[in-house]
Amino acid sequence: MRHKIVIAGAGIGGLTAAANLLQAGHDVTIFEQASELSEVGAGLQLSANATHVLHHLGLGAPLAKVGVRPGAYVFRLHDTGEEIHRFALSDEHEQLHGAPYYQVHRADVHTLLAAKVLELRRDAIRLNCRVIGFDESGDNVRLRLADGSIVQGDLLVGADGLKSVICQQIAGNVPATYTGDAAWRITVPVERLPKEFMEQVMTVWMGPGRHVVAYYLRAGALLNFVGLVETDEVSEESWTAKFPWERFKADFQGWHADVQTIIDAADKDGCYRWSLHYRPAIRNWSTRRATLLGDAVHPTLPYLAQGACMAIEDGAVLTRALDQADSIPDALQLYQRNRVDRTVRIVNQSTANRTLFHLRTVDEIRASFAKRDEGADRNAWLYSYNPLIVKLV
Repeated sequence: MRHKIVIAGAGIGGLTAAANLLQAGHDVTIFEQASELSEVGAGLQLSANATHVLHHLGLGAPLAKVGVRPGAYVFRLHDTGEEIHRFALSDEHEQLHGAPYYQVHRADVHTLLAAKVLELRRDAIRLNCRVIGFDESGDNVRLRLADGSIVQGDLLVGADGLKSVICQQIAGNVPATYTGDAAWRITVPVERLPKEFMEQVMTVWMGPGRHVVAYYLRAGALLNFVGLVETDEVSEESWTAKFPWERFKADFQGWHADVQTIIDAADKDGCYRWSLHYRPAIRNWSTRRATLLGDAVHPTLPYLAQGACMAIEDGAVLTRALDQADSIPDALQLYQRNRVDRTVRIVNQSTANRTLFHLRTVDEIRASFAKRDEGADRNAWLYSYNPLIVKLV
């Protein structure tokens, strides 16, 4: 059955849901508060569980052009650079799971998804539309906008991010607790770095109270760097908050020479830092005609590289649930039932990785990696999930 669906938010999650729903034949409109379609941030990682969906939307070829396929996931000590653990990605990841692993610029993925949505329906995205709430009855839902207008539909999807208005109405005020970590973020053009500076892998440097993640973007033209540091200073929860380069440099004093090379090559006026906050899992996502997806319902700390992947999965499963169930309320319960446990597990595992990456001694790090094969574990349950074919029960 064809439904009229309204979506709050044109981020990666909202656009992915819209593209899936439009492709399945639904009437979809997205309402976005920004005045233009754009995406801040830098790198993100897309494992097979997400790229299955993007390939289903016909984005495989353009994604391959803008992405990087890393050879491996590598864990190193913060000072000596000694390799503690490595598991293969690239060809092996695709052979195991049927879709590639990509490192991509967030803005590139957002652009591809927006173009796909507009290809499917040229007027599907409405800008300058700030959502303030919704009402529903037995047969429809009404989205309320700040300008006083009301949009009616059969179903509302809240994809309006961390401070979701739709989530607050469905689940109440979800408390945000500072994790104790702040994240530095920069990108560096490779021409500023020594030739053959770093192999094309996903590298994590682990050390006392902090860790660094570095990988390439845009076909290898950019190096993405995220540095997580424990600090009592709580600053703005924003990806666009700039901080002095000198503080950035000081936070990683004594770290490996490769880390220093990246920091020294950074644009001194382009260093961003945001404070990370933890939000508890929500197990009730839906009313009869409204539901949530992505960061609006299961914001995930960036220690497992699955935040965007979860939002992409959500959109695919929601579309399938609508096709499989006899009514919208039944579909939303089917969607929620099949997403809650997986997303809670990912949120919890991501939080646990923060402890693993910040262990105080080399012996503790060695002992932790000796207990488990990180690659085998992720391949077994995380990357192997295909939201297009997993059985919905």
